[in-house]
Amino acid sequence: MEDPEGGARPQFDGASAAGRKDGKKSRRRKGKRGGQSRNAAQPASHDLSGHAGETARPKEDTESPARKRKRRRRGGRGASQPDIAAQPQAFVQIVTHSHGGTRPDGDSPSSRRNRRKHRSKRGLQGRPLAPVQAPPSAKPEHRADAPARPSPREVHDAEAANRRSRQPGPEVERAGGEHPWPDELYAALDLGTNNCRLLIAQPTRPGQFRVVDAFSRIVRLGEGLAASGRLSDEAMERAVDALRICASKLRSREIRRMRLIATEACRQAANGEEFLKRVVAETGLDLEIIDRETEARLAVSGCSSLVGRETRSVVLFDIGGGSSEIAVIRIGDNRFARLANHITHWTSLPVGVVTLSERHGGRDVTPEVFEGMVSEVAGMLSNFDCPEIEIGEDGDFHLIGTSGTVTTLAGVHLDLPRYDRRKVDGIWLSDDEVSAMQAKLLSWNFESRAANPCIGPDRADLVLAGCAILEAIRRRWPSPRMRVADRGLREGLLTDMMADDGVWRRNRNRRGQRGNKG
Repeated sequence: MEDPEGGARPQFDGASAAGRKDGKKSRRRKGKRGGQSRNAAQPASHDLSGHAGETARPKEDTESPARKRKRRRRGGRGASQPDIAAQPQAFVQIVTHSHGGTRPDGDSPSSRRNRRKHRSKRGLQGRPLAPVQAPPSAKPEHRADAPARPSPREVHDAEAANRRSRQPGPEVERAGGEHPWPDELYAALDLGTNNCRLLIAQPTRPGQFRVVDAFSRIVRLGEGLAASGRLSDEAMERAVDALRICASKLRSREIRRMRLIATEACRQAANGEEFLKRVVAETGLDLEIIDRETEARLAVSGCSSLVGRETRSVVLFDIGGGSSEIAVIRIGDNRFARLANHITHWTSLPVGVVTLSERHGGRDVTPEVFEGMVSEVAGMLSNFDCPEIEIGEDGDFHLIGTSGTVTTLAGVHLDLPRYDRRKVDGIWLSDDEVSAMQAKLLSWNFESRAANPCIGPDRADLVLAGCAILEAIRRRWPSPRMRVADRGLREGLLTDMMADDGVWRRNRNRRGQRGNKG
């Protein structure tokens, strides 16, 4: 057996005189006790040297240094009382501390503090290091000088542990290793004309959040809506199937607050309300139909972090499946906490990639067909009463596009082998680059567009309709550059809910309180 402090563990109460394995005697403590062995008064039967009755030789230390340190930590903080009686002169000698300083044999308070301070760093020598476990009744202590130390309680998975160790804000102690901050999870669901999307997120730094779970599926709820004015049975069935998955994800977590919305397809359809009642009955999800102004404001809120401090004016557009929202933002010198408060003009065009491709055809698009789509959208924009945007300096104004159209253009521009949101979200495209990508897509046939990994067969008949809407916007507001946003209504919903609840303010205050602790 090994001694916890690194030496051979004795089999009896006395000290070991076995010495080093190479036959040499340790010189570490030699001559430090006035020529007396510390075990001079020990019974001969405790001597492990094999010579019973032999007395300890003068000026020879037969006890291992590790054993001495352990004896000093016990009751008398030094040699035992029999040892003191046997060697009164040796007890007052000064010994060298293992950390490089000197201290009396009685162990001063400062050395004890240093030993306790460094013990957790060096561990128990001779034994494998084990994770520090807090007592069951102890509460986690938040220390500003150790922000990266993980909580001692168990967690469901490694992802939750990593998130908690990096995450600012309070850690709630919960029995059974429950998910941290279950009451601070937020959910946003957007049922659009083309897609069904869900995000579950946790607030982090002010204005930001970490996605915990996500879901997205193309359901084409608005398929055939422009011709019939109603949602088809097949489209409703696809949407309900996707919403069942969303409901399962929401039930599996404790959500503090959620907002579930439906947009243009349910706004326009004669049976939109009837469809939402079916959704409640079959999935338990109660969706609200939002108006177009709310949709425009949510799109701006979702992209607020992509508008730099130097920017003075922005035209943000969200090309959807059944409608396209456009917001003109003028920031000026004083910027509000919510970018949506800077909206001066907005409009919602009753046209999207699904409706436009159904009217003009999206599978085989010639340059003439494409120009016809652009002209239709440009006519709608001509009715938008908005003053011209004054541009003082370079960088004062730019476009922001948040839709599948602009993210597809960015993916094709980057020639990605598969779509990667991390490389697309926030990327800048020059005016020439956007024109080149649109010309490339227009030169491809349907099969070529479907074979591209950033488009795929689900979007191959929609992407050129989106490019036509984008082209009309670019002609109305010429800009040398455009920023791509792979975000939108869901992010806006989450941002607004978290801001309304003040979670970022509370977390900032809690971090300040921890930092002020002594």
